[in-house]
Amino acid sequence: MINQVTLIGNLTRNPEVKHTADGTPVLQTTIAVNRPYRNAKGETDTDFVSCTIWGRLAETASKYSSKGSLVAVVGMIQTRNYKDANGKTVYVTEVLVQTIRFLNKRHQQVESKQPPESIQTVPLI
Repeated sequence: MINQVTLIGNLTRNPEVKHTADGTPVLQTTIAVNRPYRNAKGETDTDFVSCTIWGRLAETASKYSSKGSLVAVVGMIQTRNYKDANGKTVYVTEVLVQTIRFLNKRHQQVESKQPPESIQTVPLI
């Protein structure tokens, strides 16, 4: 079986790393991905995809990207659910990012100190 997704889009907010109770870095962000077609009005639709990045990759993504950064991510889709404060079940679908590549143009990378190479982690499974 295969569970793999590749996305290219822009970060919708500045990345902020948080830490779990045991100190593991985690970054939850959203990537805006434009659809490849235009509607009757000539407009494109955009999907906003939730992504979670763990460990050292989370810290690296936070350091070398910001709101609006163009990134490519490869990961796998995960679904989960939890009960909110009112006891209602909340369902979440997200991409667990395994690889990120910073796609800003070279002059933007120099100005913001972004590395030109992709950053990879070992598979989560």
